[in-house]
Amino acid sequence: MLIHQLPLVAPAFLSIAAIAGFLKPGRRPGPTLKLIEAAAIAAIAVAVISTVVLVGHGAGTSPLIGGSGVGLSVRLDAVSNTMLLLVSFIGWVVVRYAVTYLDGEARQGAFMGWLCLTLASVLMLVLAGNLVQLVVAWISTSLFLHRLLLFYPARVAARRAARKKFVTARIGDVALIGAVVILIVQYRTADFATILNAARAGAGDGLALWAASLLALAALLKSAQFPTHGWLTEVMEAPTPVSALLHAGVINAGGFLLIRFAEVMLLAPGVLAFLIMAGGFTAIFGGLVMLTQPAVKTSLAWSTVAQMGFMILECGLALFPMALLHIVAHSLYKAHAFLASGGAVERVAAIRRPGPVAVPKAGAVARAFLAALALYVAVGFAFGFQHKSPQAIALGAILIFGVAYLLAQGFADAAPTALTRWTAGYAVATSVGYFALQVFASWLTSGVLPAAPAPGPLEWALIVLAVVSFGLVAIVQAMFPLWAYHPAAAGLRVHLSNGFYANAVFDRLLGGWSVRDAA
Repeated sequence: MLIHQLPLVAPAFLSIAAIAGFLKPGRRPGPTLKLIEAAAIAAIAVAVISTVVLVGHGAGTSPLIGGSGVGLSVRLDAVSNTMLLLVSFIGWVVVRYAVTYLDGEARQGAFMGWLCLTLASVLMLVLAGNLVQLVVAWISTSLFLHRLLLFYPARVAARRAARKKFVTARIGDVALIGAVVILIVQYRTADFATILNAARAGAGDGLALWAASLLALAALLKSAQFPTHGWLTEVMEAPTPVSALLHAGVINAGGFLLIRFAEVMLLAPGVLAFLIMAGGFTAIFGGLVMLTQPAVKTSLAWSTVAQMGFMILECGLALFPMALLHIVAHSLYKAHAFLASGGAVERVAAIRRPGPVAVPKAGAVARAFLAALALYVAVGFAFGFQHKSPQAIALGAILIFGVAYLLAQGFADAAPTALTRWTAGYAVATSVGYFALQVFASWLTSGVLPAAPAPGPLEWALIVLAVVSFGLVAIVQAMFPLWAYHPAAAGLRVHLSNGFYANAVFDRLLGGWSVRDAA
């Protein structure tokens, strides 16, 4: 339908604004900044109108602007519209922040131009209705981001991070192009709707397995999964708006790719199993390293590594609606966290705590985990717990371990009453919120994303392994204050703070210490 082409207006506005930025690339480009912000606001307006179109006319794919399967088309459905709203909103916030943050910089206009082009490319990516457009937007997003990462080219660390990102991105590009070629050969079309409908019907032979494998590889590389996560942990060398921009469909584009090709991924259970292992390990690894980082932005970057791992884990469990919800929630939270990182220390210092730090002992930790699981089961049955898929139940159990970690502090002997009440209220709110959001995400994507299939023996083994692993990590974190000053713990903290040196090894493999030509 022609009306489904409306979302293309958003990236068009941003592209025009980018040209204006490049025409005045220097310090304080004046009216150009107002034009860029107006384009960002217009993108939000287009996203809202597109939502109305989706509700009124239903999902659909616009006619192709081009020929022979090559050109522009829009796939407007619950997935693309959600990402359109998310990217346009965060993009507007980042643009407004960057105007002030970069005030007085010698290349302010050029930065705003590359920022607008990156946002326009992300919008073209999430709106893509055909495979060729997807590939072009995927590669363009990475190349434009590369220019932003090198905004301060004199910084050696920035050049090293940009080089690592460039190399891993190009490998991911090759993987995605390979997957696209296989899909076109397999299904004789580049149209998303035709491919997904055929895959939903079970069409696909061994080629579909290869396509799913390459899609998974592209997603893992795009979302900075272990061991290619190093560039993301060094992202603080770029301006702060770039860190926030990453969460507008850039770093989480890997998850979007898996969600968009959900039907194809379900044809390869072995690939989904690998995603569970890769994402789960990255989530645990990143979460532990995050706790040892002294700098706010570095800690946030490691948190993003962990969150992207959890998003990949959700896709591996075939919980695609929950993965989409995760992208939205994490993007909004983390973009705000990066933009507010400058005053984080002062805000934390100003918090009035209800009493002394409460160190839970083994008994308090045990009671906290039992209470959290009991609450989870009780709330779960109220939301039809018995009708949920095993994958969704396991995911909720993993999330409730985080609640148990907080409850343990409230159950400690030295914990003040106010802290106990606060942690109990948080536990109830989290449990109710998880099931309520799960119901909402499933309803929103009903008919668009497939439901999780019944797990086989391998999937059951991985589900149990994931639950046990995250549970053990939560217990160790809760009891860490009891042995934090042991000499062995001090050594472990040093190794964790360096990410067990995986990034240094990756640097050596890429020759990352030599960055003469990285720019």
